[in-house]
Amino acid sequence: MTQRRSDHRYEKDDEDDVLEWEDHVMATVAGEVRRRRKELGWSAQDLADRCEEIGYPVPRNVIANMESGRRAVLPLVEIMVLAKALRISPISLIYPVGYVDEVRQLPYEYPRSTWDALQWFVGNATAEGATDYMLDHFLAHDLELRAAKAAVESEDYERWKVRTASNRVQREAAERALARYADQAARAKDELRRHRDAIREGGGIPPFLPSPLDDVDPPESDPDTPEERL
Repeated sequence: MTQRRSDHRYEKDDEDDVLEWEDHVMATVAGEVRRRRKELGWSAQDLADRCEEIGYPVPRNVIANMESGRRAVLPLVEIMVLAKALRISPISLIYPVGYVDEVRQLPYEYPRSTWDALQWFVGNATAEGATDYMLDHFLAHDLELRAAKAAVESEDYERWKVRTASNRVQREAAERALARYADQAARAKDELRRHRDAIREGGGIPPFLPSPLDDVDPPESDPDTPEERL
């Protein structure tokens, strides 16, 4: 049987022959590399040159063999470098949302929405019975961090409006808004503390906090304080 590569799939002469799952994944990645390369107006040599500039050469013949389906393997490190060279994210090569409707997520599974498969891959949807303790807390931490930053910025702005209000009506309106944002900031910080404590309890290191949220973490103990010396 012969196979011909289109952008994101093989065209098979024998319609009853189904590609193995790994071949399907490689065909999807290779098709997106080819599509994006053409979109940028690059030759295979242009892409190879950019990979070399990044510091991990992927030769032109390797790219050509991958795109034509003649290559048997596709290392993860090459996906990362190719994505950087092509100015897209690695996940967009594996799950080209908007360009491929369905993908086979795992062997022996029916094709499913590319978007759903991407959500599973990045941890927004876990497999049945699976729990990603640390990832779940990091994702929740990111959401609460955004909420806390927005609330603190709004709180600072309303505090400035209170100071600069030209009359009582403006000042009272700013004070009400200040109280509202202060409450939102306090609740978001409490949630941040909860997730940061959970990350530590799980043996992880919480993400860096920007300076406006320094008060989320308890102050580190000073070994030189009288209490510590006792």
